[in-house]
Amino acid sequence: MSRLVLACPSLLRLDGGRPSLIGSRCAHCGEVYFPSAASCTRCLGTRLESCDLGSTGVLWSWTIQGFLPKPPYDSGETADTFRPYGVGYVEMTSGIKVESRLTSADPALLRIGMPMALTIVPYRWSENGEPVSTFAFEPSGDPVKEGEHD
Repeated sequence: MSRLVLACPSLLRLDGGRPSLIGSRCAHCGEVYFPSAASCTRCLGTRLESCDLGSTGVLWSWTIQGFLPKPPYDSGETADTFRPYGVGYVEMTSGIKVESRLTSADPALLRIGMPMALTIVPYRWSENGEPVSTFAFEPSGDPVKEGEHD
């Protein structure tokens, strides 16, 4: 089995192979941040502690990225190899909304309020040919039935 190379390893914790997002929480007022922050914009505190944001949430909003993003996006795709992908905000149990890739680019399979689960997906290839992965969210509840999606 090849080792897992993450595009942004500081954003994730892998316990027993299950990913979990890592953020920070202000020790003074409790404000939560993702990605982790060095200071609090709510109370101006500077004592932030690492916190586990979990691996599940609900889809708060979404869209389909239908064109190749401009730099600094670095997936290695070209205009010829680009494939549309879903992008959304997932509201975690802490209340923070995390922007993320979605595993589906099919509008018929996505609806606001649906349960989502964190997963790891291929993102690009490194210079030495290793796959580089990132986090994404995938639908985790019952499939959306005809006419239910927004």
